[in-house]
Amino acid sequence: MVFIAKLLKALSSDASPWQLALGIMFGMLVGLTPLLRLHNLIVLFIVLFFRVNLSTFLIALSLFSGLAYLLDPAMITIGESLLTHESLQSFWTALYNSDIGLLSQFFHTLTLGSFVLSVFLCPIVLFTSKILIVQYRERFMAYIEKLKIVAFLKGTKLYQLFKTLGD
Repeated sequence: MVFIAKLLKALSSDASPWQLALGIMFGMLVGLTPLLRLHNLIVLFIVLFFRVNLSTFLIALSLFSGLAYLLDPAMITIGESLLTHESLQSFWTALYNSDIGLLSQFFHTLTLGSFVLSVFLCPIVLFTSKILIVQYRERFMAYIEKLKIVAFLKGTKLYQLFKTLGD
C-alpha cells in the first residue's frame, strides 16, 4: 500500500518524466543483478549524484528484484554462454587477472548474464517508462484524483501523517 501511495505521489509530482523514468531504469538495473556488486555501487552513486527520483528507483528496485528470481535461469544461461564462448576466453582471462575484473565479479554466470540482460533492457525500459508516465499524466491522473476512494484516503489521518513525513 505504501509503495502504491509513493508511486502515485511521484507520478503526480512536479518531477520531470525523465527523472521518474531514469529512476525506473536504474531500479531495474540494480534489481535484476545481484545486489553487492561494483556496478551497483556505481549506479547508486549516479542515482544519488544526479536528480533521479528516489521513490521510483526504490519501487522499481523492489519490483525487479522479485522478477529477477523468475529470470535467474535465463540470466545464468546468458552468462554461461558468454563465459564459455571460445573467442572471448582471452578477454575473460585478462579480466579475471585484473583487480577491476575481480571486483566486478563478471566471472560469475549470474552476475554477467543479469548485467548483460539489464543493460540490453535499459533503453527499452527508459523510453517505455517515459512514454507511460506522460500518458498517465495526460489521460489518467485527473480521473484518478476524482475517485471517491482517493478522496477518502486523502482525508485520513494516516495520509496526512504520510504526507508530512514525505515532505
